[in-house]
Amino acid sequence: MAGTSFAQKLKRFFGLHGSMDDAFFEDLADALIEGDFGARAAFEIVETLEKRCKTEGLTEKSEILGKLGELLAPDVRECSLVPEIGKTNVYLLLGVNGVGKTTSAAKMAHAYNAQGYVPVVLAAADTFRAAAIEQLQLHGERLSLRVVAQAHGADPGAVIYDAAEAVRSQGGGLVIADTAGRLHNKDNLVRELQKIDRIAASRSDHGCYKKLLVLDATTGQNGLRQAEVFHEAVGVDALILTKYDSTARGGVALAAGRELGLPVAFVGTGEGYGDFSRFSASKYLDEFIGLTE
Repeated sequence: MAGTSFAQKLKRFFGLHGSMDDAFFEDLADALIEGDFGARAAFEIVETLEKRCKTEGLTEKSEILGKLGELLAPDVRECSLVPEIGKTNVYLLLGVNGVGKTTSAAKMAHAYNAQGYVPVVLAAADTFRAAAIEQLQLHGERLSLRVVAQAHGADPGAVIYDAAEAVRSQGGGLVIADTAGRLHNKDNLVRELQKIDRIAASRSDHGCYKKLLVLDATTGQNGLRQAEVFHEAVGVDALILTKYDSTARGGVALAAGRELGLPVAFVGTGEGYGDFSRFSASKYLDEFIGLTE
């Protein structure tokens, strides 16, 4: 059933099972696990759901879906990130290579610039990959936004320092910083991020520094493992989910909320700068279990 969404699987289960018997709830647990919710959490949720359905006499599809949504709701978290006017705000984008950090940085810059949070400055702090610097500079040209960059191999902390000072000198604004993500070299990555973290925290105004982890929404439990590493290293404030238009997976939002208490701030749904929006917990949950169908 590759490419089948959790909501589609639920619909199929209701058609296959004449009653909400043990087999139905076993299939439901399997579907949650395949949807990246995590085995332990899936069994806990389904066990509670089965008990509630029996206790409350719930047998209709709408009743069971409603109860499932009620049980999952505490695990779906959203947050709104609003830069403070007249202050130096720094939003640091974290994540492994290939998840879409650089593109997400550009999309976020485009969104905040359109909302009037100026100046918005992009910081090319992924100095490990020359291509990442060039890519961000290209986005800056297209969006008519300033990009602070140094040479390939430069100190990424110095790039963020310069970007923050550029914003501060203009009376405040927003720095959106791209970073490297060499997770295969975990210890070096963690040390580098902790150094960047200290610099970004020291150059931003109080309460105006946020760390956003970019995850590919289709990577499932691997995405949760990434979240655990970055959260342990520097403390993540919120998630950005890329490839959110994929219907096959996406349970990582639930897993990250349940296991790590992390909210989702934004979702990327396409290639264009406008394909980027604030995350809605209620909309996500309705789509995940099929209440909107």
